[in-house]
This record gives sequence, structure tokens and C-alpha cells, in this order.
Amino acid sequence: MANSSSGSPSDMNTNTVRPSTKVQVVEKPVVVMKRYELKYIITAEQEAYFRRAIEGRMQPDRFGLTSIGSLYYDTPEYRLITRSMEKPEFKEKMRVRSYGLATDTTPVFLELKRKAYGIVYKRRVQSTLPQVKKFFDKAGDICGGGQINDELTYFRDLYGNLAPACLIIYDRTAFYEPGGDLRLTIDNAPRYRVEDLDLTVSMEGELLLPEGNSVLEIKVQEAMPLWLSAILDQGKIYKGSFSKVGEAYKKQAVENIRAAAGGLYYV
Repeated sequence: MANSSSGSPSDMNTNTVRPSTKVQVVEKPVVVMKRYELKYIITAEQEAYFRRAIEGRMQPDRFGLTSIGSLYYDTPEYRLITRSMEKPEFKEKMRVRSYGLATDTTPVFLELKRKAYGIVYKRRVQSTLPQVKKFFDKAGDICGGGQINDELTYFRDLYGNLAPACLIIYDRTAFYEPGGDLRLTIDNAPRYRVEDLDLTVSMEGELLLPEGNSVLEIKVQEAMPLWLSAILDQGKIYKGSFSKVGEAYKKQAVENIRAAAGGLYYV
């Protein structure tokens, strides 16, 4: 996510993490979601406590620990991330997600994510990398027409010249509530890179948080259950405002300033 006035992004040291790289096959090719997403930054100790505390109420999904890559698209002027960092009541972004390293034949997911007044709306289409490329090249539809295809196409054409801008990677364990709609995710070692913006290359990147810290996300349709609120309170786990791609943007801006200053810039 280089500063347009400073040329290509500065070189970054990477932290290699190699959990599962298996590919998930998701049965539903088109998904529409509407929910609240609450984020918490947790330490290793808080994560261990939280995992123990939810036993018997939440279960890990069948995929277990999986490395996820999300390739975010933006304009040459970074209109989308700049707007998002202003914390408006409405914001939107588009990304391509892969569960494990992608190939030309494994499933990837084109996602349009919008947030309005605290509610997250997501349009998600299963595809392949060649089909996604055709979509951004305006050489084909992404899901054979229909409303979701129209929404994705409108977004692409509205902003114009969208291209890969930042790759966010993390190692996720997802939990679900049997018989309910509550979902939780714990993202270990969230990291990013602004070079090699390709979901087929590697799952390496520069850490976004201090080593050992993770991102807990609680995804609910309505109010959070009281038992979960009590667990968070007892563990001193407090809701915060954190965007992986926003944090990557800020870190890269510092790297660009440091490079322009000959390495003499400190924060």
C-alpha cells in the first residue's frame, strides 16, 4: 500500500507462519449476510481463557485452524481505504478470499462488504482466480447474472480501475453455536503484505499486532447473549475498533515515511 508519491512500497521483513493450508470447499456459491460484527484484541492468555470458557456452548467448525488470505482491491488513489479510515457511518470494500493457498482451479470468494450504522452486509460469490480476473477486466460476469452479480458489477464500475492493493493473512479458528446463529472467530498472527499481491504465492507477511496477540470477532444477528457478555467481562476482554486492512495501511505509511527519511523516522 505504497504512498503514490514515494514510488513502490519499501521492502518488508516477513514473519512466516505455517498452519494448515488446506482448501475449504464451500457448498453455497452465493451467500448474503447481515449481522453485527464485534472485534476484540486479545492476548495469548486471554485467548486461552476464552477458549476454555466457551467449551460446552460453542464448537469449532469442521475446518479447524486454517490460513486465510484476503486480497483487497482499491483505486490508485486508495479511495476505499482512505474513506474507511475516516470512520463514516457507511463504508464498503471489495476483496477476494482464499482458504489456504489458491490455484487456478480451487475455489476463491469475491466479497462485497458494506457497513452501515454498525450493521455488516456481505455479498459473497464462489469463483476461481481466472474468472475473478475476467470480472475485473470487464470480460465476464462473476456469477452468471442476477442481483448479486449486478451489485458486484456496479461497485466495480463505480470506482473504476480497481486493482489489488493489500493482502491480509491470518490463521483462523471459527466456532459456531449448535442450534443457534452465534458465530465466533479467532484470528491468530494477523499479517499483511503489499508486494507479491497474489493468493497463490505464500501465506507470509508482516505482523499487524504484537506477537501473541489475536483478533476475536463475535458475529451476531441481534443482541449478544448474556452468558457470553459475562465471559468477556470476567476475562477483561473489551470491544475495540480494529481494521486489519486499516492497520496495514497505517503501518505501510510509516514504512514509506521511514524509507523517504533514510531510515531515521521513529514512532
